[in-house]
Amino acid sequence: MRIEQLQYLTAVTQHGSLRRASEKLHISQPALSEAVTKLERELRVTLLDRRRSGAKISREGRDLLPYMVEVLAAVDRLRIAAGDQRTDSRLIRLGTVHAATSTLLVPAVRAFQDRLPGTTVEVLTLQQAQIDEGLAEGSLDLGLVNVLDGDDAPIDLVGTDLIVGRPVAVLPAGHPLTAQTHVSVEDLRPERFVMMRAGYLMHRYVHRIFGAQPPLACHHTDGAEMGKALVAEGLGVTVLPDYSVLGDPLERAGLIEARPIAGDQTVVNLVLRQRKSLQTPLPVRDLHNTLVALAGEYQAARAS
Repeated sequence: MRIEQLQYLTAVTQHGSLRRASEKLHISQPALSEAVTKLERELRVTLLDRRRSGAKISREGRDLLPYMVEVLAAVDRLRIAAGDQRTDSRLIRLGTVHAATSTLLVPAVRAFQDRLPGTTVEVLTLQQAQIDEGLAEGSLDLGLVNVLDGDDAPIDLVGTDLIVGRPVAVLPAGHPLTAQTHVSVEDLRPERFVMMRAGYLMHRYVHRIFGAQPPLACHHTDGAEMGKALVAEGLGVTVLPDYSVLGDPLERAGLIEARPIAGDQTVVNLVLRQRKSLQTPLPVRDLHNTLVALAGEYQAARAS
């Protein structure tokens, strides 16, 4: 058994197929497949489901993946202890629903890059269910999700609360509703509305507050960033967590404004999730700690 074989199999899991893994690793697909086949013979278990549409990790492979990741993490720790800096060059995959992107995620990636310039952070915009699935199967290292009070984390994941916020109405500059200190649901109901697609927490929240009478004219989009861009262009209004709006470049430039929703006491938490059963590689732990530290600074600045 070679370390490279374990790295190849985890790469297939991370990238979703044998073909994409071979492209990322810059080796031929037949060579990667042969290395995994030899590992299968040694372990006497089928690690990949090979079909005409492509090869993906098998159920048995997923069951063994945590042990492989533990071995690779141990190798990382050994290299660091020996003064080998090659672990700085690893790829960290982070899934996000695009919450607090400019106020937290981008500054955290910048600070992390300054400390570990050889490490690549791949940021993927995904829905919450996709993030949780990616964390559980090992294709993601970290995930940023919005959570309402009372929502439970998946049993195999652990979450760290980063920011506590509230939903706010997001309005284009100059909109008549910006003259009000608070905006009611009835104020929003007749407006052209930018709705997050099903699978995003704010989609669920909006349906909760509007009930059986949603806004008549709606656009639908993925993620807060596109939602804010549409609002800034005057194409409608939307509802997002306040930490995704306050301090955003569009808000600082005066293109969008946020107003509390009258009578609503809903709390939204920005949570950093990861798989709890695996030994966390040091670069992932570093990015995790950076996000936690900057979130604390953000919260303190808001409270002052």
